[in-house]
Amino acid sequence: MRKLKIGKDPMIDRRLLIFTLILSILVLSLSEDATAARSRRHKAPGEKYRSAIVMDADKGQILYAENADRPVPPASVAKVLSLYLVYEALDEGRVNLQDKVRVSNKAWRTKGSRMFLEPGSEATLDVLIRGVCVVSANDASVALAEYIAGDIDTFVDRMNAKARQLGMLHSRFKNPHGLPAKGQTTTARDIATLSRDYLRRFPQSLQNHSTQSLTYHNITQHNHNLLLTRYPGTDGIKTGFVHSSGYNLAATAVQGNTRLIAVVLGSRTPGIRLRETIRLLDEGFSKAHKETTTKG
Repeated sequence: MRKLKIGKDPMIDRRLLIFTLILSILVLSLSEDATAARSRRHKAPGEKYRSAIVMDADKGQILYAENADRPVPPASVAKVLSLYLVYEALDEGRVNLQDKVRVSNKAWRTKGSRMFLEPGSEATLDVLIRGVCVVSANDASVALAEYIAGDIDTFVDRMNAKARQLGMLHSRFKNPHGLPAKGQTTTARDIATLSRDYLRRFPQSLQNHSTQSLTYHNITQHNHNLLLTRYPGTDGIKTGFVHSSGYNLAATAVQGNTRLIAVVLGSRTPGIRLRETIRLLDEGFSKAHKETTTKG
């Protein structure tokens, strides 16, 4: 029996070429289908965000809402509630800004964004607050929680009690910094509610939230809230990101006598988060101005 030699017969070469092309197209198609499926699973409404809300901070009026009660992991936006408890303790005289806080091993080991505290060292309460506000320091969040409440579990219990008191009906917190934890969720409406009360009670916090960089132990880090330099009147509040939520932002800006709070949760990229928050603030200020003009 004569053996066929691949490469010698033009017909066989053409068949191999056609087979290879078909196989390549099939593999590419399957790859694209898988990519599209992953995109659909993680895609937010309109490919912009998972939920959003815009509120008039003074009146409490909702100017815009989209899926505002949809549960989303808070990420570092949870730190607004942690800071609420810290500023409350300051306001009640239970602690002072110049108190020396000892950094535990637990605080030092905390992953994610950090201000690089050293275990066993001491830092003032004021410096730790700035670390949380400016660079979203998880190690500082743990150090503050331990100092304010004695331990993390007690502090988290206080976070959830405060959330209920403020009317955050769909939120549950598991830690003081927002790192991934099963069952830890919030909503855009709840974060707007929290942010409004936080700013009304502790307006001095905006001095820290609007600070654009922090240097600690010769390490300089910058605020992730790009609205501070991209949108006039912005002076807070907090960004956040974990894979399970996407990019989150609780923002506030003031124009004239109007202060707005805009919350965007679950953007796919920081660029989309920035662009959509600017759009929502523009629309919110436009609507607020029209209502003021009409009533005037």
